[in-house]
Parts: sequence; C-alpha cells; structure tokens
Amino acid sequence: MLTRRRFLQTAAAGSILSAQVQAALAEMKITRIRYYDSPLGMRVFNQSSQIVTVETDAGITGIGEGGSTEMMKSLAGMIIGERPNRIEQLWQLMYRGEFYPPGREKIHALGALDMALWDIKGKALDVPVYELLGGLTRNYINCYSTGFPSQGNTRDTARACVDFGFKAFRTSVIGRGDEAFEPQRAVRETVGHCEQIREGVGENGSWAIDYHTRLEFADAVRLSALLEPLEPIFCEDLVRSENPGIYRQLRPMVKVPIAVGEHFADRWEVNELIEGRLIDYSRVTLPNVGGITEMKKLATYCEPHYVGLVPHFTGPIAEAALVHVLGSAPQFGMMEMTGDGSQELPHLPECYDFRAGKMYPNNRPGLGVVFDSTKATQIAEITEHVTLAPKYYREDGSLTNW
Repeated sequence: MLTRRRFLQTAAAGSILSAQVQAALAEMKITRIRYYDSPLGMRVFNQSSQIVTVETDAGITGIGEGGSTEMMKSLAGMIIGERPNRIEQLWQLMYRGEFYPPGREKIHALGALDMALWDIKGKALDVPVYELLGGLTRNYINCYSTGFPSQGNTRDTARACVDFGFKAFRTSVIGRGDEAFEPQRAVRETVGHCEQIREGVGENGSWAIDYHTRLEFADAVRLSALLEPLEPIFCEDLVRSENPGIYRQLRPMVKVPIAVGEHFADRWEVNELIEGRLIDYSRVTLPNVGGITEMKKLATYCEPHYVGLVPHFTGPIAEAALVHVLGSAPQFGMMEMTGDGSQELPHLPECYDFRAGKMYPNNRPGLGVVFDSTKATQIAEITEHVTLAPKYYREDGSLTNW
C-alpha cells in the first residue's frame, strides 16, 4: 500500500525526478468518501453546499461541493478503489457507467466528486489546479453582485455596488411572492426599476437582469426592447428553459445580450444554444455542469462561438473551483457573488480569495480550500466498491457503454 510518508518522500525527489512523482501518483487509490451536511444549509441539489471528501491511501484528501445524498452514494461506490489521477476516465465511468443516461441530479453529484479529484491531483503535485488547466490567463476575475446590501433605494444601492468594486449590479424582473404575478405590470415596474439602476451605476458602470423565466414569450420580447437603451451587460433566462430551441425564434427579435444556462447541466444540454450562436453568455456552473472536467471543456467549446462565461453561484467551494476554471480560460469571464461577499464560512477557514468585487487566484495547492469537518455533520460514508452494471473497455483501455 502507498503510504503518505512514501508518497511525500517520492514527491520531494520529484523536483529532480518527476517521473517518480508520476509513478507515485499512479499508485494512489481512493479508499473512502464522506459526505457532510453543510452548516450553510443549502440542501437543494441544484443549489447544494453539501460537502464531499475523497480520501486516498496516500493520506491526501480532496474536497468538493454539491449534489444530494442518494446521488452521491450511487456515484461514490463506483470509484472506491479506483485511481484518482485518472480524472477523465472516472468522469466517463460515473457519467456512462450505468445503462440509464444521467439526469441533472446525478450530474450535479458527479460534479462535486470531480472537484475533489482535481483537488487531490493538485495537492499531490503541490500546484494550484489552474496550473493543471494550462495556467492563468488573467490576474483576477471580475464579479457581479446579486443582492448587494440595500442603501435605502435602488439608485444608491446600484451606485454603492460599483463603487465597492463589482463589475456589475444584477437585478431581476419585479415580482412579489405574496401577490399574483401580472406580467404587463411587472414589465412596466421592471423598466422603471432598471432606469434607476442605470442612473446609479453611471456611464462607466454595468448592470444585468435575470428574467427568471417568469415571462411569456411576447412579454420577454417587449421587456427586452424597452431595456435595450439602458445597455444591460446581459439579460438572463428570458423564457422557460425546457425548450432551448425556442431561442432560434427569440434571438432575431431581441437585441440585448442573452445569458442562459443556470437551469442546465452538461454540454449536451446547451450545445444547440452555443453552436447556433443563440446566446452571448453561458450561465452553466459548478458543480451543476459535472465538475471542473466538464466546465473546462464547455469553456473551450464556447470560445470559437464567441460565448462568454458568467457562471451562476451555488456554494463557496464551487466558487473557489470556478476561480481555477475562469482564471485559465481565455474568453470574457465574470463570476457571481451574493451580497457584498461577506458570508461567514466557519467550516472553511481557507476558501476563495475575494477582495473589493474581484476574485483572486492564489498559490495554494489543489483548490486552495481547507475544510474543518468538526463544523459539519457527516451524513454518509462510502468505503465499499459497488457496481450495478458490467464495465466494457476498448482494447486501448478506454471506457465504452455497456
């Protein structure tokens, strides 16, 4: 068995003999996976801040975030005993390893485990994950704020947001949860609200709006036309997401920049929007898209179609992981932060590095996140390998469907 001492001894020599480091990494096996209830309490799978740790026989543990308990148990059993350095192969195994194609719930759990595998690899090689993704392409990532603390009125709140350092102030279509939603009134009130935002952010500031798929097609077109003179940096989720192809009809009817993807998972759900150049920004995010492995592919996929990246916020560990992906991507990228970024994270003594509206890459190995498990409640532990379907491999060792 590969011990932590032996691994570290080999890794120390690896500054001279990198082949030995690679050999030690290849010997490593996944021994145990634990799942924790986050003290933040975000338990809905698509907004999950649940925490997963992937332990190895080298004493190196990776951390990820997302998913739901049942989906995590289902996937975790598939990779016990496997080599954590073979991230792409394990991604394919978890995605394709059972006959029934995965739904969004499973993909989100896969994304949490994938984050942890990248964390392990970065820690084993003593480098930040962004170095494994090609290195940094920017010095920091601009952020936009959702729910910036009120300054008494909309205009002053928007002004305070950009003065704080955020790239943009994000709002949403006006709606009151305790009243019936009346779309025509909502459009009128939203336009007035956004006029105050534009005045607040000033000529050099930016703002964005989420339609939250609340509007019918005609109302979304009308609102977009009315907001066009106010120059939003993007308008998000104009209509319901069940039929992405509807944007083929919607796109020629509006001129505002369109952002879509918060409701979606992997590339197969958004390929029509990207290849058809029906959106300007992708909102897919971690862990929902399936982890760093898939998010990096999607960034590359978006680049030749001139689609920027403005991923949705889910939880703090996923936010830290996004810094590595956007920090190593070449196209326009901007991250979402809730409020003014002052969230208390007692279970994460080290997480992301956020200052004055910007996310900064750091030099800590792996994801750069430290997890204090004493501040969270363990809800699952997986130590046994479980497979419900036979595995089929091509002659070269790559996985295929059974």
